[in-house]
Amino acid sequence: MSIFWNCWIIVLTLTNLVLLFWLLMANRKRAVTGDYNGETKTTGHVYDGIEEYDNPLPRWWFGLFLATFIFAVGYLIAYPGLGAWKGLLGWTSTNQLETEHAKAKAVYDETFGEFAKMPIDQLAKNPEAMKMGSRLFLNNCAVCHGSDASGNFGFPNLMDKDWLYGGEPERIKETLVLGRQAMMPAWGAILSEANVVNVVEYVLQGAGRDHDAAKAELGKAIYTTNCVACHGADSKGNHLVGAPNLTDDIWLYGAPTTEELGTTLRQTIRNGRAGVMPAQAEILKPERIHLLAAYVYSLSQDDAK
Repeated sequence: MSIFWNCWIIVLTLTNLVLLFWLLMANRKRAVTGDYNGETKTTGHVYDGIEEYDNPLPRWWFGLFLATFIFAVGYLIAYPGLGAWKGLLGWTSTNQLETEHAKAKAVYDETFGEFAKMPIDQLAKNPEAMKMGSRLFLNNCAVCHGSDASGNFGFPNLMDKDWLYGGEPERIKETLVLGRQAMMPAWGAILSEANVVNVVEYVLQGAGRDHDAAKAELGKAIYTTNCVACHGADSKGNHLVGAPNLTDDIWLYGAPTTEELGTTLRQTIRNGRAGVMPAQAEILKPERIHLLAAYVYSLSQDDAK
């Protein structure tokens, strides 16, 4: 702060205090009666037939104002408020924030620290830990996966046993820490539209849906040439690359009817898909991620349903 602004704030503040003190003392005693007509003096303010007397402040009210003034002077001596003056107590908002953080950390470290020592599968059976995990999920994950973790169009259902990158405790924790970047390439420019349709019929066949058998047979060759590398020869997917299982009839971008599913699958193959799971390592502390991983793991366990 420059010398000018430092002096400006000090002068302005002290001037206001002096003027307020003068105003307070000047109105401490005023005549209650005694105008020239022998009547009680009024201020001349009338509202709804009620006149305002020109009486002095009640003693308790005056005392309250005086105490407030004394408090203000004491505050400006103890705390910053007069330009660059730091106050006798040396208080700053930064120091207070750091102190509050230290207190909160001591409390949370004691609780989360104990849970961080437990294996995820064991932690998932701890009711107290799961209550805390539920709150973490609602605050950080529900916006995409839903408050009940049942997912949404393009966001996985975390309550079933279908996992793109594996449902083992450490794989779930890895997903939370590092995030995921899914990529289904667009095949529309490589395959003809007819071949896109044929591949979809083959996928519908593998999922046990109604399909065109002749087109599915043609699609099998296209699938073997272009899709096996990620989804596998048995179409059961690959957790290492996040390729979904195409045989369990669980669809990230699916639809309830076969007709709607066929339309969605054709769009997926034709245009591709790109999904992002944000990394939480820079957002949540390790012990919170550990607890959150345990909660997510618990959702797909039979004893949690």
